[in-house]
Amino acid sequence: MLDPEIETLPWREQVRLDDALYRQQIEYLLARSRFYRTKLETAGFHTTAEIGGLAAIVDLPLTEKSEIRASCSAADPMGTHVAAPISEIVRIYSTSGTTGTPSYIPLTAGDLDNWVTTSARSYSASGIRPGEAIVSTYNAGPFVAGAALAAFDRLGLCHIPVGTGHTERLMAAIRLLRPAAAVMTPSYATYLAEWAAERDFDLKRSSVRRLLVAGEPGGGEPKFRARLEEAWGAKVTEAMGIGDIGVSLWGECEEQCGMHLGGRGVVHAELVDPETAAPVALEDGARGELVLTHLQHRAAPMLRFRTRDHVEMWTSPCRCGRTAPRVRCIGRTDDLLIVRGVNIFPSAIRDVVSEFAPAVSGMILVRPVARGPRQAALAGLGGTRQG
Repeated sequence: MLDPEIETLPWREQVRLDDALYRQQIEYLLARSRFYRTKLETAGFHTTAEIGGLAAIVDLPLTEKSEIRASCSAADPMGTHVAAPISEIVRIYSTSGTTGTPSYIPLTAGDLDNWVTTSARSYSASGIRPGEAIVSTYNAGPFVAGAALAAFDRLGLCHIPVGTGHTERLMAAIRLLRPAAAVMTPSYATYLAEWAAERDFDLKRSSVRRLLVAGEPGGGEPKFRARLEEAWGAKVTEAMGIGDIGVSLWGECEEQCGMHLGGRGVVHAELVDPETAAPVALEDGARGELVLTHLQHRAAPMLRFRTRDHVEMWTSPCRCGRTAPRVRCIGRTDDLLIVRGVNIFPSAIRDVVSEFAPAVSGMILVRPVARGPRQAALAGLGGTRQG
């Protein structure tokens, strides 16, 4: 177990330590971030004394991704929330830019080290051990997932990077190099199971005994997970990160009862009601939108950043001995569907569809066949029909 004293530190003691880090981070934001200095002053907070500690963080405004995008310009291509000079930045990742210009995510050397540390904690929870081999399918290109690859070195693993789009190469590596673990997206793991079945490649007889999935929802859904475990003959655990905050911040242990916060001392987690933004008390079974705050970040720190991930959280110690909060991602709040007044996440639909396996793959496409009240109202006002 990596950093065992941190993993088992009582949660109340961790919050006390985090409070000191948070106050230092606020002081740094006010001094170095034009975005947050303006945002906080507009909300009536001009000094660190007025802002206070973590107990009062719910009084501060939330940060929306759209605000960060709006602060970008030719003069500030990474946004005005950036708080470190270019001379201190050692790496710049970017998003895919599918909706326009990519968002840039800069890191100082300290930021990058924190990302690798939290990723190592998250992945170590899965049960992988020093000396074992792991094959990865993530590219180390412009996307933040590349930073997680250094975690395998930190854990003392034999890392076999294959990258995306190389199925033949990947399966050859599994057959010849016999890694104990593989890391990939859940959808790719499903595709590989189908690919292997079509070629009489028995994944159950391969060396892979741990399948670490991340990058998209699905790995925590019971029926979907069961299908993967049956196809691979391996235990499936999931990990989750948020590009603007940190890669692989959460990682699931062998108990498979939620992903542990691997970013203890690096980020502070909250839950809010996705509709009202009111705080939700952290306790076993609490549900809400995940909100994260950097505690010791220098390049592009975030304060009360809305992740849009709708999660269920548990705060009681896990059977594995770890004491950090655990979450299970239910879905994206911006993917929420309202059907006849009932809130439905696509993950719930996928869970039902998975009951019909193997007659179906489990992949879903939700397409409304008629206009809902909102679409009808928009059409009446001359708006366009929404899908």
